[in-house]
Amino acid sequence: MSNKIKCSHILVQKHSEALAVLDRLKKGESFSKLAQELSQDKGSGKRGGDLGYFTRGMMVKPFEEAAFKLEKGQITSEPVKTEFGYHIIKRVD
Repeated sequence: MSNKIKCSHILVQKHSEALAVLDRLKKGESFSKLAQELSQDKGSGKRGGDLGYFTRGMMVKPFEEAAFKLEKGQITSEPVKTEFGYHIIKRVD
């Protein structure tokens, strides 16, 4: 199991917003376009949600646990709640 992964995310404030984002992704909308348009994380949002590579211990626990369970190319099926809001996470590598 890799100890370093690369993910993108879309961060929103409300559970309902996160579900709407997931719905749009399921309909085939671009993850990076949605991140640019909707993500509250302006830094990664500008890069299409790209968080770069990270290892265990670098992200808040719920985010890390969800991210490390994903296969390459997979998107979380449910929003992940942290103190920052709700994340939709996509594992890139």
